[in-house]
Amino acid sequence: MEVIHERCAGIDISKVDVKVCIRVPSGTGKRRRSEVRIFSAVTSGLLAMRDWLVAEGVTVVGMEATGVYWKPVFYLLEHDMECWLLNARHMKSVPGRKTDVKDSEWIAKLVEHGLVRPSFVPPEPIRQLRDVTRYRTEIIRERTRETQRLEKLLEDTGIKLSATVSNILGVSGRAMLEALIAGERDPHVLADLAKGSMRRKTDALVEALTGNFTAHHAFLARAMLDRIDACTVTETRLSEHIEVMLQPFRRRIELLVTIPGVDTRAAQVILAEIGADITRFPSAADLASWAGVCPGNHQSGGRTGSGKTRHGDPWLKAALGQAAVSAARTKDTYLAARYRRIVARRGKKRALVALEHSILTAVWHMFTHDAEYADLGGHYFIERTGRARQTRRLVSQLNQLGYQV
Repeated sequence: MEVIHERCAGIDISKVDVKVCIRVPSGTGKRRRSEVRIFSAVTSGLLAMRDWLVAEGVTVVGMEATGVYWKPVFYLLEHDMECWLLNARHMKSVPGRKTDVKDSEWIAKLVEHGLVRPSFVPPEPIRQLRDVTRYRTEIIRERTRETQRLEKLLEDTGIKLSATVSNILGVSGRAMLEALIAGERDPHVLADLAKGSMRRKTDALVEALTGNFTAHHAFLARAMLDRIDACTVTETRLSEHIEVMLQPFRRRIELLVTIPGVDTRAAQVILAEIGADITRFPSAADLASWAGVCPGNHQSGGRTGSGKTRHGDPWLKAALGQAAVSAARTKDTYLAARYRRIVARRGKKRALVALEHSILTAVWHMFTHDAEYADLGGHYFIERTGRARQTRRLVSQLNQLGYQV
């Protein structure tokens, strides 16, 4: 088999140690030399591993993406040689013949002959931005979970505030909760705390705020509100830090927010996940496939199985999903027209995935050509199929319904 990389290594990583196998020329003819060493996973051991690889002249290193344990190894070696982060699903070993040492040897052989493709690992500035945006997403999700716990607590007391107020943590809802925690139990007094348009629901609020809210519930509600407030403060700090980190990529953010449905926060997440260098993805189709927003292939024995999407990047897919929902609700836009066109025959979920694919396709072209989003308009599909054809179809449908057109 052809040797693609003359001097390469495969690394199997665990929490306590790393097994390293090198594949280099033996110096005698075409034979190859293979050697395995085991190093500790602490920094001193990793430094010794790097010195050995450099001394052997290794130019390419492949390692399996094992949890977060690959990160210190990758970050230490990436400045001295080419590092490949490999998907574990692409390197399955035969069951019953698997050890960590054999895994390192197998990885080295796969890299040696070019039988695997490296996963996308962004440069350090994008990695840092990705860490902060992902942590902010987790903080927002935790705040949402805590809000749901608070709503369940109110249900336990018989208070139906969420059935009357759209946001129990809004100005009016928060004032009522604070009063309940402070000891106020009169539903009329609590309902009188409503602000603005909420005052038109006074009678309904009196009914909703009648319950059995005790000191026990007040203690739990106070703890939950404090945690919600702490999450809000943390989110604000993270957002301010993200704004500072995004200064070198301001132009990319300005391009992304021109897409219908993509707000500033979604644009930040998209940039953090795909990076600013779009040349890493040869085409828009490659970007969509990597993100997992295109139909998957599952064919065996001439039969085609489910075409559900691949796992892809869950953080990116979450941001694209929110953007797709917002874009579907816009008026007179290409994305909204595409959603209505697909949802009627394929369902809401597939229609949203199609919008996610369209958004990523637009992002690839916008970054490639440094151009803002150019909307094709809500009548694009009518114009594409032809007005006469569309008219005949609609007239036929009306005639089938009994109308004379």
